Amino acid sequence: MTAHEQIEIELKFDVAAGRPIPDLTALPGVASTSEPIEENLDATYFDTENLDLADNRITLRRRTGGHDEGWHLKRPAGAGGRRERQVPLDPDDADPATGIAHATVPAELLEPVRVHVRGRTLSPVAVIGTRRQITEARGDDGRLLAVLCADLVTARSLLPGGTGQTWSEWEFELVGENGGDTDLLGPAEELLRGAGATTASSASKLARTIGAMPGHRSTKPLPTKPTALELVITELSRHRDQLVEWDPAVRADADDAVHQMRVATRRLRSVLRAFDSVLGGAARDTIGDELKELASVLGVARDAEVTAQRYAELLADENASDALRAALVDEQTRRYRRGLRVAVTGMNSARYFALLDAIDEYLVDPVAGPDAERPAKKALRDAVDASRRSVRKAQRRLARHDRDTEEWTEQMHTVRKKAKRLRYIAEAGATLGISRHKQVGATAKKIQSLLGDANDATLSRELLAEVATTLSSPTDAFVLGRLDAREEERHAEALRRYDAIADDL
Repeated sequence: MTAHEQIEIELKFDVAAGRPIPDLTALPGVASTSEPIEENLDATYFDTENLDLADNRITLRRRTGGHDEGWHLKRPAGAGGRRERQVPLDPDDADPATGIAHATVPAELLEPVRVHVRGRTLSPVAVIGTRRQITEARGDDGRLLAVLCADLVTARSLLPGGTGQTWSEWEFELVGENGGDTDLLGPAEELLRGAGATTASSASKLARTIGAMPGHRSTKPLPTKPTALELVITELSRHRDQLVEWDPAVRADADDAVHQMRVATRRLRSVLRAFDSVLGGAARDTIGDELKELASVLGVARDAEVTAQRYAELLADENASDALRAALVDEQTRRYRRGLRVAVTGMNSARYFALLDAIDEYLVDPVAGPDAERPAKKALRDAVDASRRSVRKAQRRLARHDRDTEEWTEQMHTVRKKAKRLRYIAEAGATLGISRHKQVGATAKKIQSLLGDANDATLSRELLAEVATTLSSPTDAFVLGRLDAREEERHAEALRRYDAIADDL
């Protein structure tokens, strides 16, 4: 089946049954409206037993009737909008006696929410019928700008103890590229409220039907004087949310998604390690180990992605043969594809879902360590200071080795990883609204980046030498020599810049 996706931006209001809609031509840019178009819609909504989708403001339904009947998945998008993905119906996927859908959810809709559903079963949680009157609002050029849906809703919860209810509501939905012209929202709200509309009692029809609560996994704001444990849980929650947000993007092979998800895993692990006296319990160590493995799996695809981009840029102004481009760019692209498939396979495994469950459970019920009740600012100060000392110690060991030897290279990796951890810890100061650690974090980031650049250049030179043994063209050999020289200079420049800031910590 073919999926269609769009951004939905709408206003929702409660309204008395039978209330006449106002004249939409009073809105700026609206020149005409249509006669009401009537639709009868019947939808079955799906969720897990724990309402994991509703808990994350996601709705999944199978709807019949209307111009867009089919399977619909709605997820939060930026600026209060919703990202809606639609898949056509399979006519054989509903019980003819009850009309309730029972078929397997289309893979195109399940894949973006696996991070929430995990291995749990999706089943019907509500049935909602809607008698809808649609009024279209068009501009001077006849272009459709928005629609106002006057809905009479009859809903029934299928959850234990669920009941039925009926209500009326208005939905004003923008139409157009990227969700439509948001400048219409303010005037539309004023017009509709003036016609008798009131603030909607629930964010969606499903929430009103099943009484879904706000997400219990949402990050809670810190109190005025937080404890160390409160800070750490807030930081872990923030990075957990990033991991969950990037999961669907990795599955969809979105730009930079693998990198961002990998960063989220590393940030989580850095917090767990840096505040080990604030947290306790075996689960903390198990989570840390599993996050390390996840970052490693994602790293295969990420490293290949970076390398392919690197060679594409290096070859952009070179007279390289197709064979050389294939050996450098195409091969790394294939390696990225293979790595991505392995990563997504792992992200569909029980082990990955168990990790996500373990993180959620630990955030809800953390094991407090001996320093859990310390003031957050003091705990952060000590964590930054300890991490900075660790970086400085690793730098002194690095200076004892001859540059570019095997021992130096190994120690350079240690400095880079410790600097990255220091950066992540220092950035937690922003959560507390303090800036005293900002410069330390910025310097750590520069150290991490420059040593990473030097390492990337070294690895690139090794690969170039390997490719050189497989190609016989003198022209390609010349190009490879030029690339090697450029990478050698990159390596040297990165280390020159590192030397200039190495003592800034």
